[in-house]
Amino acid sequence: MSCKKTEKFSETWFFKWILNNQAVVSFLILLLIGLTVLIFTKISPIFSPVIQFLTIVMLPLVISMLLYYLIKPLVLLVERTGLNRTMSILVIYAILALLLVWGISTAIPNLQDQILILLRNAPSYISRANSETERWLKLPILSNFHGDLEAMLSDFSARMINYAENFSTSALSWIGTFASTVARVTVAIILTPFILFYLLRDSQKLKHSFVSALPTRFRETTVRMLSDINNQLEGYVRGQVTVAIVIAIMFCIMFKIVGLRYGMTFGILAGFLNMIPYLGSFIAMVPVVIMGLVQGPTMLIKVLIIFVIEQTIEGRFVSPLVLGNKLSIHPITIMFILLTAGSLYGVWGVLLGIPIYASVKVIVKDIFDWYRSVSNLYQDDIEIKGQKYDVK
Repeated sequence: MSCKKTEKFSETWFFKWILNNQAVVSFLILLLIGLTVLIFTKISPIFSPVIQFLTIVMLPLVISMLLYYLIKPLVLLVERTGLNRTMSILVIYAILALLLVWGISTAIPNLQDQILILLRNAPSYISRANSETERWLKLPILSNFHGDLEAMLSDFSARMINYAENFSTSALSWIGTFASTVARVTVAIILTPFILFYLLRDSQKLKHSFVSALPTRFRETTVRMLSDINNQLEGYVRGQVTVAIVIAIMFCIMFKIVGLRYGMTFGILAGFLNMIPYLGSFIAMVPVVIMGLVQGPTMLIKVLIIFVIEQTIEGRFVSPLVLGNKLSIHPITIMFILLTAGSLYGVWGVLLGIPIYASVKVIVKDIFDWYRSVSNLYQDDIEIKGQKYDVK
């Protein structure tokens, strides 16, 4: 009897033109998403305490997740010697603590001195770079563009000098005004080792507990989805950090060879900014080019040659070998993500926008595949083992 009712209902105009219409269903889904967003914007003040709590907890949690993907291979390597998981983690912690003490006592003071001297002399460096550039602009080959380039340079120089002077003279006062930021960083420093320890020790237990709490029919799909997300994040984090370290070492060595001032600082900065796809290296070269102008035309040419060499080595060898195409995201999409996430969430948006997008992409893809398998809207396009068959 129920089958007859189902068949009769499937023949009605409401089912054919509303429930079984892809355009109508897509419109209803978009409408539902819009209503959900509107409701949350209206009741957002209710969740302000929760949001404040999450902002405090998110920093150590994100740092712990990043370190988890970097340290986990080392823990597994030590574990192969016969130690249990807890002892392996403690051994890695001890090694990292020794490296941290060595860095604080040797490398960091030298880097700190370079940064402080650079900030103190930044206004004079920018002025000298401006004078050197104006001299170049007087060359006959650039005479037609002299007015536009000079105006652009003057505006850029004034902005940079003002920023450098304000930064170097007001850094201490800024620290006092950002008490909440200092508190968050302190909380992150305290909580991160503990969160990281439990992630390294109990990650499989956490995954099993989460999956076992789900209905049986969703467990296989959820495990596959979590595995895909984990592989995406693991490959991206390890690859980006590895490439950043290689690039930092390359720049430090080449800057040292040509005699660029503050080469260690610029090299480490270039490595860190290289974690921003496509834009990082170009951003890092701005202060390097200014310093090259200060040290003369010969140094500027050397710096530009170094940049070309680095881009060639990174694009042809380092990135393909380390990263490959793990995320399968189009470059235009990456640029759009960087611009949007950066404008909304600043530095954190630029650094985390792409891995978050990759995770959401996996979730949406799995949800869509599930919906496609149970919905009547896609019966005419079933894909089996890479071949398409028409259902008749």
